[in-house]
Amino acid sequence: MQLELDRFDHAILRVLAADGRVSATELARRIGLTKSPTQARMKRLEAAGVITGYGARLDPIRMGLAHVAFVEVKLSDTRESALQAFNRAVLAVPEVEECHMIASRFDYLLKVRTADIQDYRRVLGEKLSTLPFVASTSTHVAMESVKEARG
Repeated sequence: MQLELDRFDHAILRVLAADGRVSATELARRIGLTKSPTQARMKRLEAAGVITGYGARLDPIRMGLAHVAFVEVKLSDTRESALQAFNRAVLAVPEVEECHMIASRFDYLLKVRTADIQDYRRVLGEKLSTLPFVASTSTHVAMESVKEARG
């Protein structure tokens, strides 16, 4: 069941998405409530799974991970057991930043982040191509990131 969110809940989520380290007092001030109801709302949002965690946003380029590739993956079998096997295996590949099942001429779209093209080639050959039921892949290399998700 989806939790009903009001304007204060949305305000809390906007502030936390921009600054997950904001204090409860400062958060309350920014959304126009006192600290106690703000904290109660945060706990409700956490308990309902709307807030799934808190973390730091990292700069992948400064971490030496400037190469981004989007990989179309076509499976040889799309029965439920094959999909489950692929899903479990892809979760274990740290270079895969995102994995989406797609309704298209291919089955999955992966966002893969590596240091450079040579590192990507290694990940493709040693990890992605060996995932269960992978029949073929097609790679699209990103030249520039114009907008990426931010919480």
